[in-house]
Amino acid sequence: MRKTVRVTLPTPLAAAEEIHTHLVDQLNLALRRPGMYGGEAALRILIDHLLFVERRPEAWAQLQRGWEDRGLWTSIGIAGAFQDLFPAQADCHEISSVYAEFAQQSGWLKPDRVLTGEAYEALTGRVRRWAAADRTWADVTAEFGSPSVLFGGNNPLYGKTLGYLTEDPQQPMVVFHLWNGSGPGTESWPPEQEQPQLLAVRFGVGSFPGSLTFTPEGERQKPTIGDPRGRTYGA
Repeated sequence: MRKTVRVTLPTPLAAAEEIHTHLVDQLNLALRRPGMYGGEAALRILIDHLLFVERRPEAWAQLQRGWEDRGLWTSIGIAGAFQDLFPAQADCHEISSVYAEFAQQSGWLKPDRVLTGEAYEALTGRVRRWAAADRTWADVTAEFGSPSVLFGGNNPLYGKTLGYLTEDPQQPMVVFHLWNGSGPGTESWPPEQEQPQLLAVRFGVGSFPGSLTFTPEGERQKPTIGDPRGRTYGA
């Protein structure tokens, strides 16, 4: 009696276009909730894969050199540029906003809202003066509307970053960095503030320190030597 031999054919691989679409979708999810996806390392891996699919792997080295020239790239990645200027966050949303700027320039970023050119000019023309006073998350959205991208969740007990952009990928994103936490030497939870506090507004293509405008609260919360607050990324 003959035995029937069954041959299992390999499953067809996804087409390049499908792979690209999947990676773009995953990147947009990871940018918005970086802590859930593995933090900065996950963002770098997704971007590396997208650049490979697009046959431009050399773009990563160029991006890294540009960040280094601006003071954004360190031996521990983008995280190192923020650790001396921002208090500890519950997530790495501030780092995610930097990667989102490259995603915007590459045509990968899917914003929830885009500003008109007129609205963008009005925002950039006055936001640094506006940030001279202490502001909250509610203040930002009341003044400038909902963000193009929310980096971090909707829970007001946690910090988050708000990004505003236009359809023109060459126009830099205007980024609001918000924090909610305890003061130096304390570990109280939930935080004393009901709303995340604005620490700084960031935009521009020059040096990283020069792109930041700190609020009075941002100046007060800057870490100092011996500050007991540690930095935790990707939590």
